[in-house]
Amino acid sequence: MPQIPRTRSFDSTLALLREGYDFISNRCARYGSDAFDTRLMLRRVTCVLGEDAARMFYEPGRFTRRGAIPQPTLRLLQDVGSVATLDGEEHRHRKAMFLSLITPASVRRLGDMFADEWQSRLPAWEAKRRIVLFREIQPILCSAVARWAGAPLRGKALKTRTRELAAMVDGAGSVGPRQWRGAWLRRRTERWARRVITDIRNGSRVVPEESPAAVIARHRDLSGHPLSASDAAVELINLLRPTFAVDRFIVFAGLALVEQPHARAFVTGGGDPELEAFAQEVRRYYPFFPVVGGRALESFGWRGHGFRKGDWVLLDLYGTNHDERSWNKRDSFRPERFLEWDDNPHSFIPQGGGDVRSNHRCPGEPITVEIMKRAIDMLANRLDYDVPPQDLSVSRSRMPAIPQSRLVITNVRPRN
Repeated sequence: MPQIPRTRSFDSTLALLREGYDFISNRCARYGSDAFDTRLMLRRVTCVLGEDAARMFYEPGRFTRRGAIPQPTLRLLQDVGSVATLDGEEHRHRKAMFLSLITPASVRRLGDMFADEWQSRLPAWEAKRRIVLFREIQPILCSAVARWAGAPLRGKALKTRTRELAAMVDGAGSVGPRQWRGAWLRRRTERWARRVITDIRNGSRVVPEESPAAVIARHRDLSGHPLSASDAAVELINLLRPTFAVDRFIVFAGLALVEQPHARAFVTGGGDPELEAFAQEVRRYYPFFPVVGGRALESFGWRGHGFRKGDWVLLDLYGTNHDERSWNKRDSFRPERFLEWDDNPHSFIPQGGGDVRSNHRCPGEPITVEIMKRAIDMLANRLDYDVPPQDLSVSRSRMPAIPQSRLVITNVRPRN
């Protein structure tokens, strides 16, 4: 069988930390291959890139997330007992619970709450000389998603949860102090989420029956047993944290409006198709999740190479979104490309690929897109503001990425 190229270095962990989002694509380009073998954290791994690799990776029943994500990162992003760590019927059953929460009507309701929260903060923004969009958008997202979930937050509690969720997201792609801080603060969030679940179950917290917190609290596994309070708390956080992480996409959308004049013209005064196309191009163009990992559940062949059960594989999400075979003018920001996009689930994978019902694809993508559309409309069509000189560079060695200045805007005022 053909041999997949292997890196010369014994272990590539330091290279991954140094190169970040470009680590896999740099080596695939060097070897003229969509795959290569290396070691990360002393473990053998095959790194893959591209639409065909994504199709292989997301073949139903082929890979598991168990053992595929380093424990510190798993604890920050999903945690043990979450839907992402399940397989087979257990995974499909738990995923169906999440999908029942993310209906079009529910997503619109969350979008309305997000817009309301933003609108309520505009007077404070107008009163300030300058604001850092990244910092200001975080409590708006936290308040909106917590209210939507059935666990509303205000005052000190909102500030606390905002700080905790921000640390979880920021620490997930790092090694060292950022990761340690995220793990430490996550424990506090878990205690709060367990209280929410317990209070719903014992009747001391009254929430609408259709609210996500209530649905999670009464969900039963395939054996008919309710989730443990800890597992239910993890799943509640798994609704809050990914929605909160849209803060980065919103800042990147703001960055695109600043740096891409043609893109601003495309979306200014546009309708829903233009807003959605702009949101999708932000998700494709800017770095978000770098990779996703899986361990093979079975032996199989791909392009003449044999994978064995238990093999560890990393799929390059960012690199696949910039693969020139799938994306014409891949390094240009062109939202119009999504007006006629073919909805390919293997070439466009900012939050993972494959089918959302049968695979581990993130079920919350409709939420991401809805919130982004509301934010883009606000920044492009409903507000006027100035953008002072600042460092807007985005380092692809920092994971997760964010503009250096976090996007400072001044003189914010509603558009007449």
